[in-house]
Amino acid sequence: MILSVSHLTKSYDGKDILRDVSFHLEERDRAAVTGVNGAGKSTLLKQITGEETPDQGSIVFPKDKTMACLSQNPHMEPGRNIYEEVLSVKASLIAMEEELRALEHRMQALSEGAASASASVSADADADSEKKAELDSVYQRYAELSHSFEEQGGYALKSNVTGILKGLGFSEADFSLPTEVLSGGQKTRLSLGKLLLSEPDLLLLDEPTNHLDIASIAWLESYLRSYRGTVIIVSHDRYFLDRIVTKVIDIENGSLRLYEGNYTAFAEKKAQLRKDMMKAYLNNQAEIRHQQEVIAKLKQFNREKSIKRAESREKMLAKIERVEKPFDVDDAMKLHFAPSHISGNDVLQAEGLSKAFDGKTLFTGVALDVKRGEKLAIIGPNGTGKTTLLKIIDGALTPDSGELRFGAKVELAYYDQEHHVLNPDNTVFEEISDTYPSMTNTEIRNLLAAFLFTGDDVFKEVRDLSGGEKGRLSLSKLMLSRANLLLLDEPTNHLDITSKEILEEAIRNYEGTVIYVSHDRYFINRTATRILELSEGSFVNYIGNYDYYLEKKADPDFDEKKALSGVESELSGRSGNAANQKRSAADEKAAALRDYMEREEANTKRNWQEQKERRTRLQKLRSELSGCEKEIERLEARDFELDDIMSHPEIATNSARLNELSAEKAELAEKLAKRYADWEAASEALEAFENEE
Repeated sequence: MILSVSHLTKSYDGKDILRDVSFHLEERDRAAVTGVNGAGKSTLLKQITGEETPDQGSIVFPKDKTMACLSQNPHMEPGRNIYEEVLSVKASLIAMEEELRALEHRMQALSEGAASASASVSADADADSEKKAELDSVYQRYAELSHSFEEQGGYALKSNVTGILKGLGFSEADFSLPTEVLSGGQKTRLSLGKLLLSEPDLLLLDEPTNHLDIASIAWLESYLRSYRGTVIIVSHDRYFLDRIVTKVIDIENGSLRLYEGNYTAFAEKKAQLRKDMMKAYLNNQAEIRHQQEVIAKLKQFNREKSIKRAESREKMLAKIERVEKPFDVDDAMKLHFAPSHISGNDVLQAEGLSKAFDGKTLFTGVALDVKRGEKLAIIGPNGTGKTTLLKIIDGALTPDSGELRFGAKVELAYYDQEHHVLNPDNTVFEEISDTYPSMTNTEIRNLLAAFLFTGDDVFKEVRDLSGGEKGRLSLSKLMLSRANLLLLDEPTNHLDITSKEILEEAIRNYEGTVIYVSHDRYFINRTATRILELSEGSFVNYIGNYDYYLEKKADPDFDEKKALSGVESELSGRSGNAANQKRSAADEKAAALRDYMEREEANTKRNWQEQKERRTRLQKLRSELSGCEKEIERLEARDFELDDIMSHPEIATNSARLNELSAEKAELAEKLAKRYADWEAASEALEAFENEE
């Protein structure tokens, strides 16, 4: 065991972020930490690294092991270039290498001195002996140091540095760049490279795929799968987690649960667990409610035995263990894209598009033919022009050459990953009211609440919003646009997993057309009907989702040129030849209508029969319950009557009549007891039947 967390609690401002959480990890475990934004994922990492101290509980990590955590705001030593900065984490190996070089020079000098001395007839024997002893000592030190250097990977060090930097998207030309000129994303990638090279026993990664393109993420996956240490990852990249993790640490409402398996296995288990917990809760509530109703009815009968039965049931009710209601995540945004009108079948056509910046050509000769309803993902390494292409389609940039044509009734809306469409000086409320002045205050409030802006949140200034909040606000404006062509630039950035899943469903159900840039492979796999890979200045088409793309990339017989030139025929094949469609349309519609009517008729008959049987059963149960209640009322009325008769003085002195009435009263008591039991059974049967799905 490399890490043990026991009964850990951490609170801020009186609110428990983590409450009595415990788990442990073994060596070489690869664990994901999941939870909605604000659940406490980063807080847990801070407790483990010692950046913060838990309020209660303990964290045990072996003293002879090393730990390192990826920082989103890394410090870089000024005066170093990229290569030197990464190499700095192996300063001890660099020092060993320098000593080895010095020893080599010393050995050479001593060897040359010894050779000169032996050639001289006047050589001093004592001096020779001292030089030989020194040479032996240097040889011994060199052998020991060389062995240690090899064991610690010194001879592969520079090769490893180069491999890591290239894997993380740096070219060899970048290696000499000073760290002072790097962007925030580049610094984060560089920090990740230093962390990987240092090879700690416990590696903690907070959003490691941020700022990485798909190729770099795939490289990182491969690296971490073979990593010899233990890894803890906080990430919203579900595809990444699926391919790496062996355990999932899920934080929800301050509690923690550990699941075995990858992300998909966790999601399935959690969904089933939540379903089972909700079912148990609802059954528990139904049982409590039923007992309360029976108790109330028994008390209503107002007989000594019925009151005793009610008191007995009250004791039983008090002993029923209450099942706690499962935590219901109340931070799911409501998102639905609905175009105001349908575009023509031909949405967008482009021919010969090219674009260059500062003499660097991004792409040339790009051709596009986008049909209505397509969900088209643009992928490729960073800096190849994916966002540039979106901006050309949006009209924000002009191509250097080529032509762009939109089809009939096309109306587009653009989601910018930098959120330039938002005014930083506006409040959240003003951002919507300024863009859509016809909306009432109530309508705006309701809309913003659907995107998780409630209370005073609507008065926050846009400049003060987090990345996730800006993303939700931009999505709300996109939804209001009612456009039939959506251009999305990295729409899942800064969204938590729940919000990503909601966006996926919204896009899948959208009747319009979507063209988007994304590095989120899980998102692409769930939404894309076609992938355009920007490679070496041109596009290669893959008619399918991300799994299809990977399959074709691995296929040695896949012809990229054929895929590029044949995309139009494949797309047109989807819609079919217009003439053939017209000839067969009537027959197909008639056959489809017949099938539909037959199915509907069969379903109607079956549903009618099922409903009839259900109504009959329900009527019978209600009749049984009503019959029990009427019989109880009749028997209780006769029991009251007997009590009244037996109280008369003339009856008290008539022993024969008194015995007769007493026997009848005893018989009534037996019948009432049976009827009470019958009523309870009928009540429970009716309750169970009404609760059936």
